[in-house]
Parts: sequence; structure tokens; C-alpha cells
Amino acid sequence: MKPTENSRLLQENPVYVVDGSRTPQLKAGGPPGPFHASDLAVFAARQLLLKMPFAPDALDEVIFGCVSSGPDEANIARVISLRLGCGEKVPAFSVQRNCASGMQALDCAAMDIANGRADLVLAGGTEAMSHHPVLLNSAMVSWLAGWNRARSLGARARAIGKLRASHFRPVIAILRGLTDPVVGLSMGQTAEQLAEDFDISREQMDLYAIRSHQRLAQAMEAGHLQEITPLYDSSGKTYEADDGVRPDSTQEKLAKLKPVFDRPIGKVTASVSSAS
Repeated sequence: MKPTENSRLLQENPVYVVDGSRTPQLKAGGPPGPFHASDLAVFAARQLLLKMPFAPDALDEVIFGCVSSGPDEANIARVISLRLGCGEKVPAFSVQRNCASGMQALDCAAMDIANGRADLVLAGGTEAMSHHPVLLNSAMVSWLAGWNRARSLGARARAIGKLRASHFRPVIAILRGLTDPVVGLSMGQTAEQLAEDFDISREQMDLYAIRSHQRLAQAMEAGHLQEITPLYDSSGKTYEADDGVRPDSTQEKLAKLKPVFDRPIGKVTASVSSAS
């Protein structure tokens, strides 16, 4: 679509990224971690706002990206905004674009400022993947609907008689969410397809992963990651740094890892996948 003169006029306001903050990137350790997605955002944003020469309620809006905020954090941006003390009058909305959700929040903020809808926006992304829900499957949901309709002891006995082991098979939301429902490929399988399409070798992928770990380790050692805000859990434990870095990674070590998504000939291993 060719931009009109009016659309160009609407986008004449300059946009600036003033400052930023983040919490450490922590690996999921199996059970749900000590922080929900809104906790992580509040930790980072609170420290950021303390450095600003304005109060939280001076913001024009709050925008956050999140893939799976969970049932207790619906419209997670609003939850974050209220916990930060922005007040009821500051509008807040959430966006979801899978791995690009945080970037989409920034894009929405930039467009609102450029178009004159806002002057001061808090935008970011947050995720606590260990808190992605475990869901009931459709068979169990249907059974529960029948159970709720059963009023007599006989009806409830018949309902119990229809229960099967398959009813208790959980739906792991994070696994289902990382699989495209249209083509049926997971993100790992998609990575395998891209490696094949663009002729990316296993060696190239391993070397790239090693270089990434080395660069992060060097940045940490040099004290360059000043944007990190420490986390404190309810037991007083402190989390001050990203915990997924492996500076001792070598090509020999990575070459021993087996493919995860396309066995036995695939290229994507744990070493070249995002930490979880």
C-alpha cells in the first residue's frame, strides 16, 4: 500500500528509546520456578522507573509481550502496570507474536508515539516458561461436563464408570504451543528444515553456538551487562546473572551430542537450541 500524504503527516513525531533493563535469563529447572512472568517484568521495570525523573503514573501507556501469561495474569501488561504503581488511569495492553512478542510491544509503542497517540510508553517482553500451564485433554473436559450434569447417585456412578486412563493424559501447553497447528512442525523441526533449505552444516551451527557462549562469558567478565536487575525469591535467594552460559564449550564436546528433532541424521542438538 502506497503511503498517502495524510499517513506521512501522522508519523512525523520522533521516537527515542530512553533506557532499558532486564532480569537474568534463568533456565527452567523442571518444576515451576520461583517467578511468574509478571514478577520478572516488575523486577526489571521497577528498577528502570526508579532512575526516571517522573512518577509511574506519568506514563501514557504500558505494553508488554508475552506468549503464555497464564490464567492468573490475563492481560499481563495491566497486571504489571498496576503492580508498578501506574494507577488505574494508565491504559495497558498485551501483545503476542510468539518469540517476537517483546519486539512487537516495542513496535506498538514506537508507532503510538510516532502517530501522536502517546508521548511516554513503557514497553517490553516477559516470559516464565516453567509456568506454562498443564491442561486437561478434551476427553476429560467432556467427562467433567457430563459429571456436572449428573445429579443422582446413579448418574454419577455411571459417569465414573466411563472414566478411562486416557482421560488423565495431560496436554503440555508449552509443547503444544511450540508446534505449528497448520503444518504440524515444532520449532525444532522447523530449524531442521531451515538448515536444510539454506545448507547450514552441523559444524557451522556448533561453531556459532560456541562463539555465542564465549562472547557472553567475555561480556560478563568485563562487566558489560549493567542492564541486568537482580532477582530475589521468597526464600532470599539471589539471582544476579544469566545461568545458561557455558564458556568451556568446544567443538569436540558439541560434536558428541545427538540430534533431538530428526534422529539420527539431524543437525539440531541441545547445544544449538535456546536454553529452557
